[in-house]
Amino acid sequence: MADWGFITNHGLILAAIARQPSSTARALGDAVGITERAALRIISDLDKEGYISRTKVGRQNHYRINTSVPIKDDFSDAAIGEFLLVLGAKRGKK
Repeated sequence: MADWGFITNHGLILAAIARQPSSTARALGDAVGITERAALRIISDLDKEGYISRTKVGRQNHYRINTSVPIKDDFSDAAIGEFLLVLGAKRGKK
């Protein structure tokens, strides 16, 4: 049986950030099962598209999810905050 899932690595990284907004890219990658480099690429994608914003706290990044940004697909008009609620993440500030 193939090893696959319904949620992309982008969605999984976003959910991991919702759970631990001060995690390192390495920890986020480990949580999802991808490399640190792949996690950094996804974090950059999410930042460019406005799903997250990054703030430097000392030497570490702290991430904030912009829950009102619409999900990027052709089937839904839901916001990313609703997606995270489905995954069991607590709703943050908009």
